[in-house]
Amino acid sequence: MKKFVLTALGIALAACSAGAVAKDWKTIRVGVDPSYPPFESKAPDGKLIGFDIDLGNALCAKIQAKCVWVEQDFDGMIPALKARKFDAIISSLSMTDQRREQINFSDTLFNAPIRLIARTGSSLGPTPELLKGKRVGVQQGTTAETYAKAYWQNSGINVVPYQNQDQVYADLLTGRLDATLQDEVQASIGFLKSPRSKGYSFAGAEINDKKTIGEGTGIGLRREDTDLKLRFNQALSQLHSDGEFEALEKKYFDFEIYHR
Repeated sequence: MKKFVLTALGIALAACSAGAVAKDWKTIRVGVDPSYPPFESKAPDGKLIGFDIDLGNALCAKIQAKCVWVEQDFDGMIPALKARKFDAIISSLSMTDQRREQINFSDTLFNAPIRLIARTGSSLGPTPELLKGKRVGVQQGTTAETYAKAYWQNSGINVVPYQNQDQVYADLLTGRLDATLQDEVQASIGFLKSPRSKGYSFAGAEINDKKTIGEGTGIGLRREDTDLKLRFNQALSQLHSDGEFEALEKKYFDFEIYHR
């Protein structure tokens, strides 16, 4: 009898514990760094805008949840997610092996090679030989920073980290930097197609490196939130099947950013 009572008590406690952590996900807090147009930025009225914002809201709508956006500097994204400041990261977060050691990811949102920008006509390019003695700006916490520090920093190149991408471009335009390294799509749409980029262009081909850049971007999630990962993946699949993802893509880009 005593053994039965203890077993029953254990089952009851387990059920209570499971009920305490169960989530209905009616509200999903999403971390974002709004300094990376056209993926995420702020309109003059302070409203968050961009492809990632529209995509996140569309995913939440499929899940029948309210998306609450939480602003966060990019280099603090993963610590803030693990500290439960928000429930997911939708902010052009590349899926790398290093990040997978800390968090989980959804299925691929879009591809994300990186590329160098410098003055048009300069002799600079994305190699240690062509960048030796130069200052290259990167945003802290990005795959561009990881790549530059892994392959360039010990070759006489001054890799300069910044808190956000706007600061990188500002110092490039004032001559404090010789070049910048960042996401190719963001650089093309968010900088090179803007009036302020006059006199600047891509320097060399795009860079793909699985070790540092990973294989596309995804939604960053805590390891234990497997149910939320499943819901996001199902919603993403629905966006592709009903054509909504393609419609969002065409709203911002004149080329495909997602390759199966």
